[in-house]
Amino acid sequence: MASLIRNPLTAVVGAVLLTVPWIGVWSASADHALGTVPVVVVSGLAILGASFLLTWGAETAEKDVPRAFALAVLAVLAVAPEYAVDAYFAWTAGANAGTEAGREAANLAVANMTGANRILIGLGWSGIALFSIREARRNDEVRYIDREGSLRDAVPLDRDIATEIFFLFSATVYAFFVPFGGGINAVDSVVLVGLYVVYIGIIIRGDVAHEEQVGVPAYFQRRRRSMRILIVLGLFAYSGVLIFTAVEPFAHGLEELGLRVGIPPFFMLQWIAPLASESPELIVTAYLVNKARSTAAFNALISSKLNQWTLLIGTLVVVYSIALGRYGPLAFDQKQAAEIWLTAAQSFFAIAVLVNFRISVREAVTLLTLFLSQVVAEFVFIRTLPTAQATTYSYWLLIGFTVLYLLLGFALFARRHAALREVLRLTATNVRRGHVHERSDD
Repeated sequence: MASLIRNPLTAVVGAVLLTVPWIGVWSASADHALGTVPVVVVSGLAILGASFLLTWGAETAEKDVPRAFALAVLAVLAVAPEYAVDAYFAWTAGANAGTEAGREAANLAVANMTGANRILIGLGWSGIALFSIREARRNDEVRYIDREGSLRDAVPLDRDIATEIFFLFSATVYAFFVPFGGGINAVDSVVLVGLYVVYIGIIIRGDVAHEEQVGVPAYFQRRRRSMRILIVLGLFAYSGVLIFTAVEPFAHGLEELGLRVGIPPFFMLQWIAPLASESPELIVTAYLVNKARSTAAFNALISSKLNQWTLLIGTLVVVYSIALGRYGPLAFDQKQAAEIWLTAAQSFFAIAVLVNFRISVREAVTLLTLFLSQVVAEFVFIRTLPTAQATTYSYWLLIGFTVLYLLLGFALFARRHAALREVLRLTATNVRRGHVHERSDD
């Protein structure tokens, strides 16, 4: 009995069993017949099970492809529902262009995108850093830097993530200029999608050097290569379908529960829906930290942030134009411009935190506190002030936090300019190494 419990396939079966109730509900189209709470529970369990399967697929793939590429695929699949939600709003905006419904949908597309990006850093990066420190104090296998002083302990990260940091920095700098173009336009799409394509082109040519795995990934990696490929593709496909189908009902269920307690609809769509769609990624990274793989967890988080900050923004104008029937920029109002500036400023500060390849407890708490204080303050405005006044106050709140993030970011970069140069050097080395591999293959 004990050997059966320790068998890696038992864990796989357990993860699959978590998804079975949702498969039954979804295949029978019975989610509308269930109550809100049962739908949230069943779809939430499916997301949990799918997140484990997705992580095992990515870890198994590391034997045959560079780790960064495997984690990039994991990141795209984990946040696929976010793409679907934003694509829906962009399509609605294009199909109803020139109407109030179209303008509202365009603003929702931007709000949902910026909300998801800020959640990824404000909750994801900070939460995983704090969880890593907690695990390190309990588990000798998890590395951390033990320093004297209040909140000075830190999580060290491998320099392998330099390429991700550089491309995220590049996309962040460009994002500040997006609101000045009258909306998300074709130039933004070409630049941002181009950045992501170049990034993928670099990491896919990297070295295949995987960490020694245990448990399920180790079991699968011992199979012959053709079988491993089938296993990885099967895990990716099954978990991807589950996440794609389960997150929307999960998010809608949370929205409905929120509305019952008086949370405004726009606030729900900007924060609760993205939180639900980001949940697979957060589960995946927490699992990686639990396996003493903090760098892999941050690699996945940075990759998710990068693909949402480039590929997601860049494809919105494409979806909008298709629905419109011709090319047109995805326009948004002044408040959403401030949301983009704030999201870029938060990203700028977060990169300044990671540029020296470590994140301290103090820095993680700062990221978390700034994120929560802005969200709570805006919620108070929405709940207590007339709509017009709340919008004005919210706009200046966003501008204020943008300035604060930028000041903190510039202060850190001023102290860590040598670390930024090191990131540039390591990225250039990775690019040259990729060209050498390409020539040797020829």
